[in-house]
Amino acid sequence: MAVNIADADAYIAANCIDIEDWTDADDAKKQRILNVADRKLTTKYAQYTIPDAAVYEYANELAIAFNDTNRLQQQGVASFGLTGVANFTFKDWAKSGLDAWISDTVLDLISEANGGVPLSRRSIKWTVL
Repeated sequence: MAVNIADADAYIAANCIDIEDWTDADDAKKQRILNVADRKLTTKYAQYTIPDAAVYEYANELAIAFNDTNRLQQQGVASFGLTGVANFTFKDWAKSGLDAWISDTVLDLISEANGGVPLSRRSIKWTVL
C-alpha cells in the first residue's frame, strides 16, 4: 500500500499527540515530508517491510523537527529573539539529523510488521584508540 496525505492525516489525527505542525503544513510540504520519511525508513531498514503507520509516525516527527522554529536549530542558530515578542534558545544536545527523529513507536511498528524482529538505535561506528 502506498503512503498518501489523506491516510497520513487520518492516522496522525487518531494516533499522535502533538499534531499541530503536521496539520499546519500545506499539502506540498506534507508530500515532501512523506517522501523523505518513506525513503529514509526504506533505506535504513531495507531488509524489512515498512508499514504505512511507521511512515506516518515518522512523518509527524519530521513535521515537528522541521517546523519554522526548529528548522533554525537544524541550520545552526543558537538563539534568536523578536523584540517584545519572544526569545528562543536552542539546547546543544537537542536532536539533529533524520535518524534522531525515528521514534520508539516507529521501531515498534516496523518490528511488529516483521514478526517481532528486534530493532535498536545502535549503529556501528569507526573509532580510533
